[in-house]
This record gives sequence, structure tokens and C-alpha cells, in this order.
Amino acid sequence: MENMLTFLPGILSGLQMTLGVFFITIIGSIPLGILASLGMKSPYFTIRWLVNGYIWIMRGTPLLLQLIFIYYGLAMVGVPFTRFESAAFAFIINYGAYLAEIFRGGLQSIPQGQFDAAKVLGFSKSQTFFKIILPQVIKIVVPAFGNEVVNLVKDTSLIYVIGLGDILRAGQIAASRDVTLVPYLIVGVLYLLMTAIVTIILRRSEKRLNVWR
Repeated sequence: MENMLTFLPGILSGLQMTLGVFFITIIGSIPLGILASLGMKSPYFTIRWLVNGYIWIMRGTPLLLQLIFIYYGLAMVGVPFTRFESAAFAFIINYGAYLAEIFRGGLQSIPQGQFDAAKVLGFSKSQTFFKIILPQVIKIVVPAFGNEVVNLVKDTSLIYVIGLGDILRAGQIAASRDVTLVPYLIVGVLYLLMTAIVTIILRRSEKRLNVWR
């Protein structure tokens, strides 16, 4: 117990960094994913080509490689980012690409008749999207979105590669210093707690959205 008390301050400090990356990714990737999904349905070929290229690159290369490229590679060409900025940027554009595909699937599941009916009733395109289409899309994509959020909790451990002090790095330092696996055990429990909280929130949200059936 005494050893655990010596580990906890560093691990809890790392937890703040992990949660910071997690929340900023959620806040940034959702609107990016929505915009990208709309871009994939754009009537303009150039926009579709650019958005599809972005999604292809983000989904076709490892997140770890993207982190390294953004932090180390961009600095070499005169575009330096801090470690946290690099992590936030990499996670947002990566998860934005995955969410774009999820939202695109949700948009495609909406019958064209709803768009036509809204037009007949005099709704503008923005009113149709935000008041009629988007609420239905949110309900449809919640399960797939939840899977991505759970993956995000675990993927935050990748930020160690650019030197950020997340909970895994803090646990690794403590384990190496005291030659014990107890810090890793604490880190594992914290990850389980975070994924459990996220899962409970998403399941409750899904139940509330079921009232739209």
C-alpha cells in the first residue's frame, strides 16, 4: 500500500493528460467527421476527391506513424507543434476520418423521400439537415460511434511516442524505477474504469434515443 501511494501522484498526473487528449479529440473530431461526410456527398468532384483522399490517407496509415510525422516531420519543414498540439491534431484528423465514414453510412440510410418532403414543406437545406436529418443520423450511428470512443480511450496510450506523460508512460517510469508491475496494474484498472464509464454513458444515450422509434 505504501508503494502504491508513491505511484499514484505520477499516474494521476498522467491521467489528466490522457483525459485532455481524449476530450479534445471528441470535441474536434465530431464536427470534422460531419463536415467530411457531407463533403463525400458533395456535387463537386474536386471536393469529393480531396475528402476521399484525406480519409484514405488517415485510415490507411497507422495513428502512431501520423503522430511521429506531425511532431517530428512537420518541425523539419518549419511547422513546429508542441507535443500536446501534435497529439491533439493527429488524433482529431485521424478520428475525424473514421467518424466521417460512420456519419456517411448514417446519411445514406435516410430515405430520399424525407429530403423531398422537407423541400416541399419549405424547409431550407440547413433546416432540413439540422432539424430532420441529423437527429436521425445521430440515433443510427450511436453504436458505431461508441466503438470508436472506446478505441479512443485505449489509443491515447500512443502519445508516449512523442514524450507526453500519459498514464501509461507514468506507469512505465514507476515500474522501471521500483522494478515492480504494480504501476501497470493500476494503469490497467484506470483504463478499465474509463472504458466502463464511457460504455455506460453511451448505452444510456442509446436507450434515450430509442424513444424516436
